[in-house]
Amino acid sequence: MKRSEINQVIKDMEKLAADCGFKMPGFASWTAEEWKSCGHEYDEIRDNKLGWDITDFGLGDFWDWGFGLFTIRNGNLAMPDKYPKSYAEKLLAMYPGQKAQIHYHVAKMEDIINRGGNDIIIKVWNGSKEKELLDTDVTVYTDGKKYTAPAGTEVLLHPGDSITITPYLFHEFIMPTAGGMALLGEVSQCNDDDNDNFWYDSRVGRFPTVDEDEAPYRLLCTEYPRM
Repeated sequence: MKRSEINQVIKDMEKLAADCGFKMPGFASWTAEEWKSCGHEYDEIRDNKLGWDITDFGLGDFWDWGFGLFTIRNGNLAMPDKYPKSYAEKLLAMYPGQKAQIHYHVAKMEDIINRGGNDIIIKVWNGSKEKELLDTDVTVYTDGKKYTAPAGTEVLLHPGDSITITPYLFHEFIMPTAGGMALLGEVSQCNDDDNDNFWYDSRVGRFPTVDEDEAPYRLLCTEYPRM
């Protein structure tokens, strides 16, 4: 993924969040130069991958398959004594016509909330431990409502709506082709992007390879300088 694309996505997310009245934490606006003076007092940000996270799932086609994310808070399953938070919060954004790759989590339950902007569709299936899409009926939880729906059901979330994603529930994010971007929230159990994303498509990866065609506007959560 080109650095210029990553920079543009971050700028678009900053504007979308502001337009929706969502205030970002201070470290969201730190430059690469400012990060050089950040000592060990900010290790929680480094160790728990807080901050900007723009991905094309390793497919090189961000505008069809992509996600903009910002992790606001998180614990750390590998270092629970140092970082005991059992919860996480993210801000996410997608463009019209984009999709996010089908996946499930084993350890994490999460709520996906439409925070504003466009509608979004969450498509759901039950999954097996062997990462198979099952054709069994799915139990869906949306804003206090529980119901049963066929495999592959598309749940439409208007701004303000939410859905609960349980472990082993395959889910795909699908944006309408018309309208603007959607700003989403994720509230979940502790997040582990290195070990708890299980993709239906075996080609998929979590973090992109970056083509440095211009200087970074903001550092990604995998790029912070270590002290």
